[in-house]
Amino acid sequence: MSPRVHYAWFVAAATFATLVAVAGILTAPTMFVQPFEHEFGWSAQAIAIAQGIQIALFGLTGPFAAAAMERFGVRKTVVAALCLLATAEVGVTFVHAAWQLPIWGAMVGLGAGSIALMFGATIATRWFDERRGLIMGVFSAGNATGALIFYPAFGAIVEHLGWRACAYVLASVALALIPLILLVVRERPSDLGLPRFGSTAVDTALPPRVNPVRRAFTTLAEATRSRTFWILAGSFFICGASTNGLIGAHLVPACGDHGIPETKAGGLLAMMGAFDLVGTTASGWLSDRYSSRWLLFWYYGLRGLALLFLPMAFGFGFLGLPIFAMFYGLDWIATVPPTVKIATSAFGRERAPLFFGWIAAGHQLGAGLTAFAAGVIRSQIGTYDDAFLISGMLCLVGAGLVLTIARNMAVPRLTTEPA
Repeated sequence: MSPRVHYAWFVAAATFATLVAVAGILTAPTMFVQPFEHEFGWSAQAIAIAQGIQIALFGLTGPFAAAAMERFGVRKTVVAALCLLATAEVGVTFVHAAWQLPIWGAMVGLGAGSIALMFGATIATRWFDERRGLIMGVFSAGNATGALIFYPAFGAIVEHLGWRACAYVLASVALALIPLILLVVRERPSDLGLPRFGSTAVDTALPPRVNPVRRAFTTLAEATRSRTFWILAGSFFICGASTNGLIGAHLVPACGDHGIPETKAGGLLAMMGAFDLVGTTASGWLSDRYSSRWLLFWYYGLRGLALLFLPMAFGFGFLGLPIFAMFYGLDWIATVPPTVKIATSAFGRERAPLFFGWIAAGHQLGAGLTAFAAGVIRSQIGTYDDAFLISGMLCLVGAGLVLTIARNMAVPRLTTEPA
């Protein structure tokens, strides 16, 4: 007799908690910008280099992390990544020269990138047949919402106790997650003699245990021959260039340029996080029922309009920014569930995390380049307005791009294995 509550939900809860906490740890570079400027006199451009490296490696690590989870197991991979994150946050308290910041950025990028989207995608595809889109929506919301909600709390620690105290708190959070992973998460439902949620048969078949680096690159070689892959990777590049690489990295400094205190700017991010939790969870629900390509069309289009409005919102003073935060927050990372659904339909359930890893790499490359480019624009021109406008126009391009995906790759199948 099957248990009243499927164990998949306990694994999902532990995964969500981990994703939220790791997302909070990723707020560190944004929180430390002004303290680094004041204490060490480093320029925004120098700090942006570390941010760009972190964001780029965050994405590039994804496909290798997915292969490592397949080869060594989810728990070992995630625990190793948490240890790396804790080491990075303790290590940053000893920096004294700008050249050391990229090392810190690289460690955070590698650690967080080994968890983040790949952890959620792997758990969703291994443990769920039904409600997979909804689960990915919740996981995606955790990735974004954690950073936005934790920002005010960590920002208060920076303000009252200093940035080094905040770094130690971040390291403690990473270490505290390790027992949760070891006690709750299991590799597959078959380890407990269970079928996936929504299925009746126990799947005992395991993928081949191969070298994770070779596995990642052979997947990339196959992916590059797929038109669907290039469309998803290109649109996700635009997604990264318009979310964590731009707003996540530069909204708070942009608010400072307009005389808005950091505490109020942090409140805006928290507001975005609250609306993102609603929007991205709803996106997962919608992706189980409607065409994913049309969902992506609306998400990119509305995000583009919101970014084009942002410079005007600053002109309206602080009252204009909550309007932006509400509409932009609903769309913050709503693109993930339909993108994963299309990848699963195109490449298969077992291989989808590996292919999505390379698609997510495009997302973070876009984010990393934008984090650096926006810092350069701010240093050269004195304002972020051009960066916001360029990203807004890119989103409108992305809205048209996703409509070229084949219809049969984007229509949900309401069966035991939705696409």
